[in-house]
Amino acid sequence: MNFEKHCWAEIDLDALRHNYRLIARLAGSAKVCAVLKADAYGHGDVMTAQVLAQEGTEWFAVSSLSEALHLRRAGLEQRILVLGHTDPAQAIVLHRQQILQTVYSPDYAAALSDAAAAARCTVQVHLKVDTGMGRIGFGARGDREGAVRQLAACWQLPGLGVCGMFQHFSVADSTDPDDVAYTEQQYALFCAVRRQLEALGLNTGVVHCCNSAGLVTHPEWGLDLVRAGIILYGIDPSDQVRLPGLQPVLQLKATVSQVKDLHPGESVSYGRAFTAANSMRVATLCAGYADGYPRLLSGKGQVCLHGQAAPVLGRVCMDQMVADVTAIPSVRSGDEAVLFAADGPGDTVCTAAGKTGTIPYELLCGVTRRVPRVYREQGRVVEIADFLTQP
Repeated sequence: MNFEKHCWAEIDLDALRHNYRLIARLAGSAKVCAVLKADAYGHGDVMTAQVLAQEGTEWFAVSSLSEALHLRRAGLEQRILVLGHTDPAQAIVLHRQQILQTVYSPDYAAALSDAAAAARCTVQVHLKVDTGMGRIGFGARGDREGAVRQLAACWQLPGLGVCGMFQHFSVADSTDPDDVAYTEQQYALFCAVRRQLEALGLNTGVVHCCNSAGLVTHPEWGLDLVRAGIILYGIDPSDQVRLPGLQPVLQLKATVSQVKDLHPGESVSYGRAFTAANSMRVATLCAGYADGYPRLLSGKGQVCLHGQAAPVLGRVCMDQMVADVTAIPSVRSGDEAVLFAADGPGDTVCTAAGKTGTIPYELLCGVTRRVPRVYREQGRVVEIADFLTQP
């Protein structure tokens, strides 16, 4: 398969399969829900879903209805849970497409119920309990008894079919003693709410609480389902919480457009942030912050060329960047540079995130739609998703 080698992301499907199998073993009897929000963390949701479906996953989670519908249009028939808000007016769409919706407050439950009843349909829902994340959810941390009453009322609302319940850990990726204790409190509170609801004779359905970090630190808390996100893509939840054996799935690459000599006193890029003190050899690469390579890596990043690290010089531009290849004399125009590597030399997504004061999640999600995703399996290209050239 041919594609223009300008700037592209290579997705290693063998690594994806490996990570899924590793996660499934860790989860034990719990089923694995693959989190595919944000275009599968920048990896491409459809191809990722298709591969994971082949591996046997029965569950996907997304952030919005539009993400869920994108998977349905691609022919994915697995259960899909929308983790965030959906306009209640879309109740009939949720019903027809058999998409599960998160219900997170009494007001939202009532609005979705009214819309479903008006459309004469039933929306299958999972109830979100806020045990300490502080975003959306029935607030159980401040008023557990009140939250239980509000949750129990959802079973009585017409048009809603309660078939699951979940919560989300906020600091499970930290080993700080206070954070460990907070995570344990979240889990205990969630279990207490579940017990109270079941004591009322209510069937809580599919129950889940573990995100990636929760699964790694407490696989015994898997319950019915675990939501695997960042670890699916081969990245540890944090420097403190790691899952040995993960394989990074994505590499960001770009073509060398020009190689030239830089003479003493000559500058590179906007703002003359770098000026050569000595004669140098530099390479211009076909990538920039519009592709997802952060401008904050200006003068900090390291790319890989011919198996060696090459420092980024001057400011990263929208579409181009410059690297020092003085120590790599074999570099030529048309060569391939690795901007985010699976491992060194050069930056990985994790080391790049560290240099820019962010997390790998943000860099992966930041790889833009103009960057083709090139899927490799067993050493060959099996699919290309080029959003700008394909209908």
